[in-house]
Amino acid sequence: MATNPTFGRYAEIPYDQMTPEQQEGYHVLMETRGKLPGPAKIYVHNPKLAKVMGPFGAHFRKGYSLSEREREIVVCIVNSKFHTAYATNAHERAAKAAGVPNDKVEAILSGLPASFTDKREQVIYEMATCLVSARWVSKGLYERAFEALGDVGITDVIALMGFYTSVAMTLAFYDVPAGATGLER
Repeated sequence: MATNPTFGRYAEIPYDQMTPEQQEGYHVLMETRGKLPGPAKIYVHNPKLAKVMGPFGAHFRKGYSLSEREREIVVCIVNSKFHTAYATNAHERAAKAAGVPNDKVEAILSGLPASFTDKREQVIYEMATCLVSARWVSKGLYERAFEALGDVGITDVIALMGFYTSVAMTLAFYDVPAGATGLER
Protein backbone atom coordinates (compact mmCIF):
# COMPACT_ATOMS: atom_id res chain seq x y z
CA MET A 1 0.00 0.00 0.00
CA ALA A 2 1.22 3.50 -0.82
CA THR A 3 2.70 5.20 2.22
CA ASN A 4 2.98 8.74 0.82
CA PRO A 5 0.15 9.41 -1.60
CA THR A 6 0.72 12.39 -3.90
CA PHE A 7 -2.34 12.21 -6.17
CA GLY A 8 -5.42 11.17 -4.23
CA ARG A 9 -4.55 7.76 -2.77
CA TYR A 10 -1.88 7.14 -5.39
CA ALA A 11 1.81 7.59 -4.61
CA GLU A 12 3.45 8.81 -7.81
CA ILE A 13 6.84 7.49 -8.75
CA PRO A 14 9.50 10.16 -9.22
CA TYR A 15 11.05 9.82 -12.67
CA ASP A 16 14.48 8.88 -11.33
CA GLN A 17 12.91 6.00 -9.34
CA MET A 18 10.97 4.53 -12.29
CA THR A 19 12.07 1.28 -13.89
CA PRO A 20 13.36 1.60 -17.46
CA GLU A 21 10.01 0.21 -18.67
CA GLN A 22 8.08 2.80 -16.63
CA GLN A 23 10.31 5.56 -18.04
CA GLU A 24 9.51 4.30 -21.53
CA GLY A 25 5.77 4.35 -20.71
CA TYR A 26 6.21 7.83 -19.25
CA HIS A 27 7.81 9.02 -22.51
CA VAL A 28 4.96 7.57 -24.58
CA LEU A 29 2.45 9.40 -22.40
CA MET A 30 4.42 12.65 -22.63
CA GLU A 31 4.71 12.33 -26.42
CA THR A 32 0.99 11.75 -26.83
CA ARG A 33 -0.23 14.13 -24.10
CA GLY A 34 2.48 16.78 -23.84
CA LYS A 35 1.99 16.58 -20.08
CA LEU A 36 1.03 14.03 -17.47
CA PRO A 37 -2.41 14.96 -16.09
CA GLY A 38 -5.12 12.95 -14.39
CA PRO A 39 -5.02 9.19 -14.76
CA ALA A 40 -1.86 9.33 -16.90
CA LYS A 41 -0.02 9.99 -13.63
CA ILE A 42 -1.34 6.60 -12.48
CA TYR A 43 -1.01 4.71 -15.78
CA VAL A 44 2.75 5.32 -15.80
CA HIS A 45 3.02 2.71 -13.03
CA ASN A 46 1.85 0.12 -15.57
CA PRO A 47 4.12 0.73 -18.60
CA LYS A 48 2.36 -1.72 -20.95
CA LEU A 49 -0.94 0.04 -20.27
CA ALA A 50 0.64 3.50 -20.56
CA LYS A 51 1.89 2.64 -24.04
CA VAL A 52 -1.69 1.87 -25.10
CA MET A 53 -3.63 4.52 -23.20
CA GLY A 54 -1.47 7.43 -24.38
CA PRO A 55 -2.07 6.92 -28.10
CA PHE A 56 -5.69 5.82 -27.49
CA GLY A 57 -6.44 9.04 -25.60
CA ALA A 58 -4.58 11.09 -28.21
CA HIS A 59 -7.02 9.84 -30.84
CA PHE A 60 -9.76 11.85 -29.13
CA ARG A 61 -7.98 15.20 -29.08
CA LYS A 62 -7.77 16.36 -32.70
CA GLY A 63 -8.44 15.17 -36.20
CA TYR A 64 -11.16 12.63 -35.54
CA SER A 65 -14.89 12.65 -36.25
CA LEU A 66 -16.23 14.57 -33.21
CA SER A 67 -15.98 18.26 -32.41
CA GLU A 68 -14.72 19.45 -29.03
CA ARG A 69 -18.29 20.28 -28.00
CA GLU A 70 -19.46 16.80 -28.96
CA ARG A 71 -16.55 15.18 -27.15
CA GLU A 72 -17.24 17.14 -23.98
CA ILE A 73 -20.94 16.23 -24.06
CA VAL A 74 -19.93 12.55 -24.09
CA VAL A 75 -17.26 12.96 -21.41
CA CYS A 76 -19.61 14.88 -19.10
CA ILE A 77 -22.22 12.12 -19.46
CA VAL A 78 -19.64 9.50 -18.50
CA ASN A 79 -18.45 11.64 -15.58
CA SER A 80 -22.03 12.09 -14.38
CA LYS A 81 -22.29 8.31 -14.10
CA PHE A 82 -19.11 7.78 -12.08
CA HIS A 83 -19.14 10.92 -9.89
CA THR A 84 -15.40 11.44 -10.18
CA ALA A 85 -14.46 14.78 -8.62
CA TYR A 86 -11.20 15.34 -10.53
CA ALA A 87 -12.58 14.50 -14.00
CA THR A 88 -15.91 16.20 -13.42
CA ASN A 89 -14.20 19.42 -12.33
CA ALA A 90 -11.84 19.37 -15.32
CA HIS A 91 -14.48 18.53 -17.92
CA GLU A 92 -17.13 20.90 -16.58
CA ARG A 93 -14.67 23.68 -17.36
CA ALA A 94 -13.62 22.10 -20.67
CA ALA A 95 -17.23 21.69 -21.84
CA LYS A 96 -18.06 25.31 -21.05
CA ALA A 97 -14.84 26.46 -22.75
CA ALA A 98 -15.79 24.41 -25.82
CA GLY A 99 -19.07 26.31 -26.00
CA VAL A 100 -21.51 23.85 -24.47
CA PRO A 101 -24.07 26.12 -22.75
CA ASN A 102 -23.69 26.29 -18.97
CA ASP A 103 -27.22 25.06 -18.31
CA LYS A 104 -26.65 22.01 -20.52
CA VAL A 105 -23.35 21.15 -18.82
CA GLU A 106 -24.88 21.52 -15.37
CA ALA A 107 -27.92 19.40 -16.34
CA ILE A 108 -25.73 16.63 -17.77
CA LEU A 109 -23.42 16.53 -14.74
CA SER A 110 -26.43 16.49 -12.40
CA GLY A 111 -28.07 13.62 -14.28
CA LEU A 112 -30.92 15.83 -15.46
CA PRO A 113 -32.35 15.83 -18.99
CA ALA A 114 -30.84 18.14 -21.57
CA SER A 115 -31.60 18.77 -25.22
CA PHE A 116 -29.63 20.30 -28.05
CA THR A 117 -30.79 22.13 -31.16
CA ASP A 118 -27.85 20.77 -33.15
CA LYS A 119 -28.89 17.38 -34.62
CA ARG A 120 -25.47 15.76 -34.13
CA GLU A 121 -25.14 16.97 -30.54
CA GLN A 122 -28.64 15.72 -29.75
CA VAL A 123 -28.04 12.25 -31.15
CA ILE A 124 -24.64 12.05 -29.41
CA TYR A 125 -26.33 13.07 -26.14
CA GLU A 126 -29.02 10.41 -26.63
CA MET A 127 -26.50 7.71 -27.58
CA ALA A 128 -24.19 8.36 -24.66
CA THR A 129 -27.06 8.67 -22.18
CA CYS A 130 -28.57 5.42 -23.42
CA LEU A 131 -25.30 3.50 -23.31
CA VAL A 132 -24.08 4.82 -19.95
CA SER A 133 -27.45 3.85 -18.47
CA ALA A 134 -27.15 0.31 -19.88
CA ARG A 135 -30.33 0.76 -21.91
CA TRP A 136 -31.39 -0.97 -25.10
CA VAL A 137 -30.53 1.05 -28.21
CA SER A 138 -33.78 1.42 -30.13
CA LYS A 139 -33.86 1.07 -33.89
CA GLY A 140 -34.90 4.72 -34.16
CA LEU A 141 -31.90 5.93 -32.14
CA TYR A 142 -29.61 3.71 -34.17
CA GLU A 143 -31.00 5.10 -37.43
CA ARG A 144 -30.72 8.74 -36.25
CA ALA A 145 -27.15 8.10 -35.09
CA PHE A 146 -26.20 6.41 -38.35
CA GLU A 147 -27.70 9.27 -40.38
CA ALA A 148 -25.96 11.97 -38.30
CA LEU A 149 -22.63 10.26 -37.58
CA GLY A 150 -22.12 7.22 -39.78
CA ASP A 151 -20.19 4.22 -38.55
CA VAL A 152 -17.01 6.23 -37.91
CA GLY A 153 -18.79 8.74 -35.66
CA ILE A 154 -20.76 6.04 -33.86
CA THR A 155 -17.64 4.03 -33.08
CA ASP A 156 -15.77 7.19 -32.02
CA VAL A 157 -18.55 7.97 -29.50
CA ILE A 158 -18.52 4.40 -28.16
CA ALA A 159 -14.71 4.19 -27.92
CA LEU A 160 -14.57 7.65 -26.30
CA MET A 161 -17.06 6.44 -23.70
CA GLY A 162 -14.94 3.37 -23.02
CA PHE A 163 -11.78 5.43 -22.70
CA TYR A 164 -13.34 7.93 -20.30
CA THR A 165 -15.04 5.18 -18.32
CA SER A 166 -11.58 3.77 -17.57
CA VAL A 167 -10.34 7.27 -16.76
CA ALA A 168 -13.27 7.92 -14.41
CA MET A 169 -12.96 4.54 -12.69
CA THR A 170 -9.20 4.99 -12.22
CA LEU A 171 -9.66 8.42 -10.67
CA ALA A 172 -12.57 7.21 -8.53
CA PHE A 173 -10.64 4.21 -7.20
CA TYR A 174 -7.68 6.38 -6.25
CA ASP A 175 -10.07 9.02 -4.83
CA VAL A 176 -8.38 11.88 -6.66
CA PRO A 177 -9.95 15.18 -5.55
CA ALA A 178 -10.93 18.03 -7.84
CA GLY A 179 -7.94 20.20 -8.73
CA ALA A 180 -5.32 17.71 -7.48
CA THR A 181 -1.88 18.43 -8.91
CA GLY A 182 0.43 15.69 -7.66
CA LEU A 183 4.14 15.76 -8.42
CA GLU A 184 5.47 18.38 -10.81
CA ARG A 185 6.56 16.77 -14.07
